Amino acid sequence: MMAKNEFGQPVGEQIPEWVPAPLPSAQTLKGRYCTLERLNPDKHAEQLYAAYSNESDGRDWTYLPVGPWENFQTYFAWTQQAAASVDPRHYAVVDNSNGRALGTLALMRHDPANGVIEVGFVVFSGALKRTRIATEAHYLLMSYVFDTLGYRRYEWKCDSRNEPSMKAAHRLGFDYEGTFRQHVVYKGRNRDTAWFSIIDGDWPRGRAAFNDWLDPSNFDNRGQQRRPLSINR
Repeated sequence: MMAKNEFGQPVGEQIPEWVPAPLPSAQTLKGRYCTLERLNPDKHAEQLYAAYSNESDGRDWTYLPVGPWENFQTYFAWTQQAAASVDPRHYAVVDNSNGRALGTLALMRHDPANGVIEVGFVVFSGALKRTRIATEAHYLLMSYVFDTLGYRRYEWKCDSRNEPSMKAAHRLGFDYEGTFRQHVVYKGRNRDTAWFSIIDGDWPRGRAAFNDWLDPSNFDNRGQQRRPLSINR
């Protein structure tokens, strides 16, 4: 039955048990295949720049407000700024098999009072894309947000023209909520922003799907998945 107030108006359900969520503070989040480490320029920047430099062009930076970088010095300077930031809070994705950082992602737009937080600044090198490490990196951050910090809503936003990002959001279990027209100006261009979210009620199903997909038995001796990640609503 729809909740109503004393005036007979429909209102949202009461959540008397809600208390503001804590701000993210983890320095490391360790998984089976990768570890998320708080971005450290002295430790990670050289490895990240080398991984990004293996790409043939700068297309991975088209839909980001920063990059591509002219040289290591300019990238290192940016990592220093990023590492000092609390919001966004940047993490390096480190391959557990060799200890090398292959990409980054961040928790941003922290809204602990309402239990809302966003994942962004996702920059995965070619060595990371379409691997179980990439999927586990997202899983680790989601699990931290929902299971450890107790947030209610986890957001993903991207340029509505960024088809790879849109597809990734769907695969990872985010629900599309609509497009904000003329939302941002970046790199001298307009951005219509597509909004996606996962809410805490979705997460138990998502957690189970991620754990099933990430299980070693889901991969053959060539590392190919036996069944795709499927997060049904």
